Amino acid sequence: MQNDIRNIAIIAHVDHGKTTLVDGMLKQTHTFRENQSEMTATTILDSNDLEREKGITILAKNTSVMYHNTKMNIIDTPGHSDFSGEVERVINMADGALLIVDAAEGPLPQTHFVLQKAMEHNLTVVVVINKIDRKDARPKEVLNEIEELFLRLASHEGHLNFPVLYAIGRQEKAWDHLPENFEEPGNLQPLFEAIIKYIPAPQGDPDKPFKMLVTTLDFDSHKGKFAIGKVSQGSVKKGDPLVILDENTPKGTFRIEEVFTSVGLNRVPATVGETGDIIAITGSNDISIGQTVSDPKDPTGFPKIHLEEPTLKVLVGPNTSPFAGRESKFGTPTQLADRLTRELQTNIGLKIEPSQTGNGFLVSGRGELHIAVLLETMRREGFECQVGKPEVILKEIDGVTHEPYEELTIELDSSLIGIITEEMGKRHGEMIDTHTNDKNITKMVYKISTRNLLGFRGDIMTKTRGSGIIATRLIGYFPLTPKKAKVRNGVLISLETGKSTGYALTTVQERGKSMIGPGVPVYEGMIIGVNNRAEDIDINVCKIKKLTNIHSANADVAIQLDPPLEMSLEQALDFIEDDELLEITPLSLRLRKIHLSKTNRVRSARTA
Repeated sequence: MQNDIRNIAIIAHVDHGKTTLVDGMLKQTHTFRENQSEMTATTILDSNDLEREKGITILAKNTSVMYHNTKMNIIDTPGHSDFSGEVERVINMADGALLIVDAAEGPLPQTHFVLQKAMEHNLTVVVVINKIDRKDARPKEVLNEIEELFLRLASHEGHLNFPVLYAIGRQEKAWDHLPENFEEPGNLQPLFEAIIKYIPAPQGDPDKPFKMLVTTLDFDSHKGKFAIGKVSQGSVKKGDPLVILDENTPKGTFRIEEVFTSVGLNRVPATVGETGDIIAITGSNDISIGQTVSDPKDPTGFPKIHLEEPTLKVLVGPNTSPFAGRESKFGTPTQLADRLTRELQTNIGLKIEPSQTGNGFLVSGRGELHIAVLLETMRREGFECQVGKPEVILKEIDGVTHEPYEELTIELDSSLIGIITEEMGKRHGEMIDTHTNDKNITKMVYKISTRNLLGFRGDIMTKTRGSGIIATRLIGYFPLTPKKAKVRNGVLISLETGKSTGYALTTVQERGKSMIGPGVPVYEGMIIGVNNRAEDIDINVCKIKKLTNIHSANADVAIQLDPPLEMSLEQALDFIEDDELLEITPLSLRLRKIHLSKTNRVRSARTA
């Protein structure tokens, strides 16, 4: 049976088209009926609302297709370095990988990361150069860049022998050669044939006692917890007794209630889970990712999954603003603790511990986006909280303080080079490489500390009006370097509690950029705008125009106000300084000072 199985991880940098390619694989193998909505849908696997909004894969997930008599288990992995924990754990289930690379952009930092992980697990890699129909496509140059990347990362000669396919994912076409005419009829058959030819069937002895490393968990209100993984050896069926192991340490026993396997996007009951297949089992709510479930006859487990350590931490606590409890279902310390503890069961790249001050939790993750996605998810579930400025996690190595460094790659129009150079100078970035292609697109590569990179994405997107590509990858820890000087302007702070008025906001508009419109509830100490200058200013935004015999209250109708500056949760995390907090509720994002009254802020500044 296992000769008829292929377990493939789809790996790529963000937006290089892997999810679209998987859509085509699902459709062309007739996984859906012709009248099912999925036949006309896109990004089928990115079912999470946040994934669709951000256009990225956040959660690793698996599906399966049948091509002739071969079952192909497809593991879709995130393409953003902040979700490396997802890649680390699911790549254990794969025997080979499809590396998708954009024909115009070529290999980018996350391509490097995911390929390195595939090689560490000795996976057979099939390269797919995608989007060859782009006007700026350069497939021959990109192939050379891919070959250079393989040369840098390969640990043995076998890694250098990789097949190459060319594809237009959105047209569901693939070729084993670079076609001259993209309009000619085609399909994904060359891709399926390459998978069968080059990706090995899963190894494992079906006659040995059952053993499986748990790489994913799922939950169901009726069936409880699903433990998901690839069967490494043996087989399993309903009613079999199993032992749970932390490596070789027994942690409990249970009997299997049900066994499931993937058919398309669905999880269906199976009579038996066989060697090499990816299955889900139920029967215990005490299983964790990284544990081994095994037949009691062979109580030995697999090594735990090794993960990259978190690089950023942020203080998350109950909301203490005057508006606390108005817009949420959950927000008490106990409710926050329960929710964060539950997150640890599936989000293994996170670390959560009580803060030393006792007023919240230190949440550590792999980057700003990793933490922002957790907070946005909680917000949509009805939680409210307050969050401090993200801080970099430092390390002591041989008595010297080290900090994480990242390789930053920027691609943008050559006319914008000056903006990047100036910004990286302020942030103490070290240029490693730069070159400009014949289409006047410049690629710049910098080495920069994570601490000095905080807030860069938001700043540069504003200055370049959202053009260009920005990507990062962690490259290690180096001795602490100077911190960048403060580059953000000061803020405008509400002096009163009440509702903002159009009349008062004209003053705000004269001083800077407003973050609120008229009629918005505000409180003392809440940040309501960005100053044009470096210092903070307190403003009464609830001020009403005094009435006279000539003027009426309707005089405000003629006031012309600019649209308020709106920030996403990720941008707000980038924006706040050490003396500020971000208040997160299901309905609102509010920035505020830690000390709400001006008197307390002045007193705190004197004692600092």
